[in-house]
Amino acid sequence: MAQAVARRHVVLVGLPGSGKTTVGRLAAERLGAPFSDLDEAIAARAGKSVARIFAEDGEPAFRALEAEAGDSLLAGEPVVLSPGGGFIEDTQRRRHILERALVIYLATSPAVAAERLRGETARPLLALGDAVTRISELLDRRRAGYQQAHATVTTDERTPDDVAAAVAELARTKGGW
Repeated sequence: MAQAVARRHVVLVGLPGSGKTTVGRLAAERLGAPFSDLDEAIAARAGKSVARIFAEDGEPAFRALEAEAGDSLLAGEPVVLSPGGGFIEDTQRRRHILERALVIYLATSPAVAAERLRGETARPLLALGDAVTRISELLDRRRAGYQQAHATVTTDERTPDDVAAAVAELARTKGGW
């Protein structure tokens, strides 16, 4: 008889535009689980938007707030968590997350991600230059972290509900939900 897996956090990682927040909310609903958007939690703690944190305090200050808020959420009851795209960049943080959560990479091509983000103004790392080029650069920088995820779900040419169903199934089979 198979041994039951303890319920784990589900952390969705991926590029901006991969659907982490949309899919996270839908997957949490399917699982009857709490959902948390890490950027929203950071903005609430800081009393200002993520874009303002980047503009006024810089990326290092944002990453420190992100680490603090992420640690706080991961110390609590299991949730479906949608962090910012760079949450998995730091090697030590990545190890910590991989030990404490089921990490699912929402794989999205830079062209599809750029199309999904067209017209958005609240993405500080994409504010300058061609979106596809910037997203490709982010993918190059983050690829090693994404490749260490416990599972990958491709999002190109799929509806958010279809991706959420795949995430929920992974949470059930690999995350104890």
